[in-house]
Amino acid sequence: MRTRALIALAAAAVLLAAVALSLAVGAGDIPLHTVWDALVHYDPSDPLQGNVRVLRVSRTVIGVVAGAALAVAGALMQTLTRNPFADPGLLGINAGASLAVVVGLATGVATGFAAQVPLAFVGAGVAAVLVYAIGARGAAAGAPVRLALAGVALASLISSITYAVLMLDDATLDQYRMWVAGSLTGRDLANVMPLIPIVLVAITVALVASRQLAAVALGEDAARALGVNIGLIRTVTIVLVTLLAASATAAAGPIIFVGLAVPHLARALVGASLPWMLAVSALGGAALVLVCDVIGRVVAPPGEIGVGITTAFVGGIIFAVLARRMKVVEL
Repeated sequence: MRTRALIALAAAAVLLAAVALSLAVGAGDIPLHTVWDALVHYDPSDPLQGNVRVLRVSRTVIGVVAGAALAVAGALMQTLTRNPFADPGLLGINAGASLAVVVGLATGVATGFAAQVPLAFVGAGVAAVLVYAIGARGAAAGAPVRLALAGVALASLISSITYAVLMLDDATLDQYRMWVAGSLTGRDLANVMPLIPIVLVAITVALVASRQLAAVALGEDAARALGVNIGLIRTVTIVLVTLLAASATAAAGPIIFVGLAVPHLARALVGASLPWMLAVSALGGAALVLVCDVIGRVVAPPGEIGVGITTAFVGGIIFAVLARRMKVVEL
């Protein structure tokens, strides 16, 4: 317990350092004392402080929310399906969000980020509901394998429709390329604020229900022996994963590998205790997205590389190292 608490504190310290980097480092570096003044003693006449308050605080908050949501969603998904390679995209969430945004762009409804946020959230939610509806019918209803198969099939179908729309409309394709890369820039924090309480409540509920979910991960017989309502826990977990992944995708676009790599790293650090793994995953996911965003700002000045690209690169390296050292996977 003490070791796990120390690891969680270390993860929190890493997140604080990542927040400081996100606020201070970019195409133009800002001294930490200026960052502090912007947060505590804001002077509207100082352009550097205005840059911190208007731009960098927004992208930092969005990065923390998206990273924590994706990492916790990935940990829940891996535990629910007993599949160490599962991630939120397994429910077709990214595909549903992408299709909703593409349709919005093609019809002129989603002409700006403010309109894309609710569209992406609704599209992701509808896709997850359809996956669960398909996986909950017939023999072995609600079983992890059925959910995974339903998710893969529906995601493929949705993706094919998305690509068909894009191929027919070059203007939509140009706008979609900016969204699908995943980015924390160009996002108005005011449009993302409604998603923050959703993420906080979902993570809190996940922590409260983590012991019951851990029992389900041991197998249905063991879960029933412990008095766990398997159907209820599966439904709650699917809802939590949907809310978390949909919020992250709506806020920052489809960011990959965070929900896959971070839970593995957290499991390697704190073991299979799901409450601790969720807590460390939330902290680690937020830190990873912020660090990757900073990397994207500084590697190609004066331009930037979208955080979705850098997380794929950095997260892929982390996951490759973990997979190479992994002998037996135990959830």
